[in-house]
Formats: sequence, C-alpha cells, structure tokens
Amino acid sequence: MQEILNKVRLYLRMDEADFAETLGVTTATVKRWENGKSQPGKRIQTRLYELCKKRQVPVYNMILEKIKTASENINLEANRILLYHGSKSGIKGKIEPRSRKQCDFGQGFYMGTEPSQPLTLICDYEKSRFYIISISISDLKVLDVPADIEWAMLVAYHRGRMESIKDSPFYNKYRDMDKDADLVVGRIANDRMFYVIDNFFVGNITDKALINSLAALELGKQYVAVSRKACDAVRIEAEIPISDFERHFIQEVASENRDKGVSLANMICKDYRREGLFFDEILENVIKGDLS
Repeated sequence: MQEILNKVRLYLRMDEADFAETLGVTTATVKRWENGKSQPGKRIQTRLYELCKKRQVPVYNMILEKIKTASENINLEANRILLYHGSKSGIKGKIEPRSRKQCDFGQGFYMGTEPSQPLTLICDYEKSRFYIISISISDLKVLDVPADIEWAMLVAYHRGRMESIKDSPFYNKYRDMDKDADLVVGRIANDRMFYVIDNFFVGNITDKALINSLAALELGKQYVAVSRKACDAVRIEAEIPISDFERHFIQEVASENRDKGVSLANMICKDYRREGLFFDEILENVIKGDLS
C-alpha cells in the first residue's frame, strides 16, 4: 500500500506533515507507511477513502499504474506470456484447475490479459490477493475460441444452460469442444459483458444482439489452464495484496461497469429486437432437429 499512499499524498499536493494532520496521525507514522514499515489500520483507511472521494483522487487508476509498473519490471523468457489472476484468499500450494464447474470454460485456473477483470472479481473479499502470472504455451494444446456464437454456446454449455438438449449432437459438440485442450483462450465475460450474456440466456436479447455486443465492447481475453500440464506451465511472477482502502475503489468501478452493461444491453435490445434468435429458440430448434 506504500506506493498508493505516496501517490495519493503527492496528488493532493501535501507534504508529510499536512497529510498526517489531515488524517489525524503523526508525521512519523506517515513516514513508516511510505517506507513500507507499517500500513494504516482500517479506521484510517476509511478516513483516507473519504478524503480521496471528496478530493476526487483517481485511486483506481493509481492501482492499475502500480500493477503496470510491477509488470514492466518482470523479465520474461521469450516463450512466456504475462497474465493476471485474482484469488479470494491467496494461492496455497500447487496451481490446480480447481475453479467452480460452471465458470465460462469449466473448471480450470483462470488468468486474463487485463488486470481489471480479476481485480473486480476479488474486490469483495478481505483476504483477496492479486497475482501477476506467466505461462509458457509452446508445448500445450490450445483451443482459441472465436468471439462469436461459438463462444456464447461454449459458455452456455459450461454454465449448465444446455441440459434440456443433453446428448443431442448440438450439445455434444460443445461438450467435446475443449475435451483435448490443455489451455482454452477466449473473450472475458467481464462486468459489462456478464449482464449482456445473462440477458441472452434468459431470453431478453437475441444472438445477433449478443454478437454485436461482443464486437462493441473492448474485451480482453481469458486464458484457462484446464489440464495438469497447463497448470504446471504457470508461474507466479508477483503477488500484490489489496488493501481495504483499494478494494473500496475497485468495488465502485465494478458497480459502474455493471451499470454500463445494463445500459448497453438495453440499447442493443432496442436495436436488434427483431433480428436473430433468442436462446430458447435455438434450443427449441435443436429439439425439433433444425439445428445439429
């Protein structure tokens, strides 16, 4: 937290004495914070949060800058890709494909190309940890899922949305799509996209609207290690604790992104209300034999 504290103080154009007086602590305490010898307790972090809100300090951008700086200081071998991962309570022991079964691409170890995605996923958890990760993919079987209806249907299968057509050729296609893969790569259903795809599954928007949403949003990619071989190719490069102070600002961004997703879904629903098929219509066509 020391880097963020220093950035906040400089943004507010305060010296250590002014910063200390504003927060109700001693100058020596501020020095210890910025030297990394201690950090503010929850009460002071709340006070600091209120100050930053009042003075419109761009704390979330500072968090991203902190991660960017840490990433740039990592020297990777040419065959490794730098990614990001969030954990609710920290990684303990070997990396395993242990996520919930009904995640986008099933059980696996999830990593992303954008730090914002894991940050917003873990911001509600007090013991959460953020990781900078690397993976070597040269010896892995990689499935790269295109950002179209194939992506949506694979997500639908893994989220348990296709059980009404179980054992049909259409169902089996997506059940088997990533069966032999070590690593699955595809678009992230982030805070904005999560609302859109859920609206597709419950029948509020068509497949045409969903595909146009995928095109409209600048979504990063997620890399999911689904085999032991892929997990063994993952290496933790850096661990970054997230303070209560920082989590408050990340939570606000997550909420704002969800609101943007709602607005986008509503706009696209109007634009494409009569174009394409709804999810239940796709499943009905499978049952009738019109799709396979």
